[in-house]
Amino acid sequence: MIETERLVIRPPLDRDRPAIAAINGDPEVGAWLASTLTREESDAMVDRVLAHIEEHGFGFWVAERKADRAVIGLIGLIAMGEDLPPGPAVEAGWRLSPTTWGKGYATEGAQAVVDWAFDQLDAPEVVAITARSNLRSQAVMRRIGMVAEPWRDFDHPRLADDHPLRPHVTFSARR
Repeated sequence: MIETERLVIRPPLDRDRPAIAAINGDPEVGAWLASTLTREESDAMVDRVLAHIEEHGFGFWVAERKADRAVIGLIGLIAMGEDLPPGPAVEAGWRLSPTTWGKGYATEGAQAVVDWAFDQLDAPEVVAITARSNLRSQAVMRRIGMVAEPWRDFDHPRLADDHPLRPHVTFSARR
C-alpha cells in the first residue's frame, strides 16, 4: 500500500469491481483506451491485475481518495513485456474517473508509484506511454519529472494501422 496526501493506492478488492467497471465503461475514459469495457471485460481486467500483482509484487492498483474512500481510478506499475517496443520495462500508468481529471490526482499518484518503483524495486528506469494525441497524460508525465524519448516512440501494435490512437509516445524517468 502507498499513501499520499490525498490517496491510498492499494491492490483491488472484490468490492472495488463496480467502481472500476464504471470507470472502464465511461466513454471519456474509453476514448483514450481505444474502447470502453463491459462489466465482464472489466472484471477480467481486474483478474489480470490481481494475477500480475501475485506474480510481480506490484501492479495496476486502486486509487482510493482518503477524504471519502471513493475509488477514483487505477494508478500503478506494469511489467511491460517485449511485445511493446519500449519493453521490457517497468511502466507507470493511470486511469481515473473523468470527474477527477484536472485535480492533480494522477500526478500525485503517478509520482508516488514511480518513487515506489525506484525505492522498492530498485528499478533503473520507469517508462510511461500514451497516444501522441493524449496531451493531458503527457503533461502528467512531465510534471513527475519524466522526459520525452522520441527515439522510443512507436505505433501501438494492438491497434489497427488507421486507428487515431496508434501513434504512441514514450517518456521515462531514470534513477
